[in-house]
Amino acid sequence: MKRLIFSILFLFLISVLPLFAEKETPPEGGRPKDFNIPEKKSKSLANGLEAVLVSYGQAPKVTVTAIVKTGNLHEGPQEVWLADLTADMMREGAAGMNFQAIANKVAAMGGELTVSVSRTEAVVGTTVLSEFAGQAIQLVADVLTRPTFPESELARLKNDLKRQLNVQKSVPQNQASEKFSALLYPDQPYGRMFPTEQILDSFDIAKVKAFYDSNFGARRTKVYVVGKFAHEPAVNAIEEAFGKWREGPAVNYPVAKPSFAKQNGTIEREGAPQTTILLGLPVIAPSDPDYIALRVANALLAGSFGSRITSNIRENKGYTYSPSGVLQAGLGTAVWYELADVTSEHTAAALKEIHKEIERLQNEPPSVQELLGIQNYVAGVFVLQNSSPSGIINQLHFQDLHGLPADYLTTYVKKVYAVTPEKVQQLVKSHIKADQMTLVMVGDKKYL
Repeated sequence: MKRLIFSILFLFLISVLPLFAEKETPPEGGRPKDFNIPEKKSKSLANGLEAVLVSYGQAPKVTVTAIVKTGNLHEGPQEVWLADLTADMMREGAAGMNFQAIANKVAAMGGELTVSVSRTEAVVGTTVLSEFAGQAIQLVADVLTRPTFPESELARLKNDLKRQLNVQKSVPQNQASEKFSALLYPDQPYGRMFPTEQILDSFDIAKVKAFYDSNFGARRTKVYVVGKFAHEPAVNAIEEAFGKWREGPAVNYPVAKPSFAKQNGTIEREGAPQTTILLGLPVIAPSDPDYIALRVANALLAGSFGSRITSNIRENKGYTYSPSGVLQAGLGTAVWYELADVTSEHTAAALKEIHKEIERLQNEPPSVQELLGIQNYVAGVFVLQNSSPSGIINQLHFQDLHGLPADYLTTYVKKVYAVTPEKVQQLVKSHIKADQMTLVMVGDKKYL
């Protein structure tokens, strides 16, 4: 009987499977809408600190993030990663609490504390249950404004940085990035990525405190509160927690002076099966009216999975697995680059194809249909990036850091769709110039 049932079932499946196997054209996706940022309210304190509060979402959670406009760009040549060590030390103790006490306190609110540093900012933040918004603001303020810098933790943290240094410098992509940055920004903090172990050894508590004193303060700080929370108590908490902090230094970033000269750099890795290629140049800053259009052009040329360079050297030629074109925003400038790990024997061929795709787009505009697909991608990614409290904070900080107009976020999608095929061609022709590109390759010297 069971055999009969299985036979009937088999015949049934045979008869219907072709129907399911037929490909159907999926319905056309919806077009991303303009991003309307929820109403935000601002508060300025007498010491210069600013706060931005945005009511967002229905989940009973709130994100509190304090961003200080300082980072690796304020390090001297013998201070590389001193900002990182300062941030690490801030997490170790504040306002009479040690690391464990801080961790326990924020865990009791349903969150965890993040302290980090990048080239342009130091960040202290957490996401907690809404009912603890005021306590979270106070804890973020304690860590940021009242660090104790316990000397007992210094050696351990320095050793951690040494381990990170050794790991990061062993990665070919990081080696290429370090060389590329040094060539583009010679003798500038923008061009320094990694310290030496001797530099890390030279750090002591006095240097950590000096970096903090020279670069942290209310005038460089903006506090973001985004989520579901009671507005007035949050403002009161900010005033109470940050109101007595010292003003500190004004915002003052070093001016970037990129080199537009075509340069080459190689780093040998004997017997490496792949060559890491990094090819790029300085381009227009985020404040330039054409910056959003250049993002679209980059997505079509190299910055998306369906981009031309990716399709060519990954899908068609099989030279690489995951190439990417990046438009990296900087202060007063930006950098465009193509990064790809290609099989060693195809190094020259991959470079030829990358240049070929750049020249093709310089000489001929894309079709309307190809451009529309990329516009949908760029607009969709933008909308997704704004779909969380931390995403909104990132966008607001990007807008603030680069001095962008008030309608930057709300008109972004509209500007993406306003880009024409001819504009893409013109931007690639004007800014992605082969005769100004710096090329760095890391790999077996036989193929470089």
